[in-house]
Amino acid sequence: MSDRSQRGSRWLMAGGCLSLVAALLHIGVIIGGPDWYRFFGAGEDMARMAERGLWQPMLITLGIAAILSIWAWYAFAGAGRARRLPLMRTALVLISAIYLARGLLIIPILIEPPTRTAFNIWSSLIVLVFGLVYAVGTWLAWPRLSQKEEL
Repeated sequence: MSDRSQRGSRWLMAGGCLSLVAALLHIGVIIGGPDWYRFFGAGEDMARMAERGLWQPMLITLGIAAILSIWAWYAFAGAGRARRLPLMRTALVLISAIYLARGLLIIPILIEPPTRTAFNIWSSLIVLVFGLVYAVGTWLAWPRLSQKEEL
C-alpha cells in the first residue's frame, strides 16, 4: 500500500469513528429522553412528542443513527478494515458531499440572526469537520478505491 493510500486509510478510519460516535450519540438521545432531544437541538416539537411517548422521535432518531452507522461502515471499508462494499467510491463521495453541504449551512446561519444559535453554529462546524475528514480520506485513498479487487 502506498504512503498516500495509508494516509487515506487513516483519514477514513477517523471519519468512520466520527460517524460511529455520532450514531451512538443519537442512540443516547433516545435513551436520555426529552431533555436530551432539547439539549442536542432536535427541537421542542421532538422533545414534546418524546414526552408524550410518541414513537416518531425514536423512529426518526434511530433512522439517523442507522444512516450514520452505514456511513461509518463505508469509511471502514474504504480504509480497508471491512469488506469492500458496493459503489464504494460513489458512496464515499456522496457521504463527503452531504456532510460538507450540511456543514456549509454555517454561512446562512451566521448571516441570519434568527438561526444563529450556539447549537446551529457548533453542529455546522462539527459536521463540516466530518465532511473534510471523509473528503480528504476519499481523495487520498482514491487510487486504491478505484481497484476492482477485494481490499
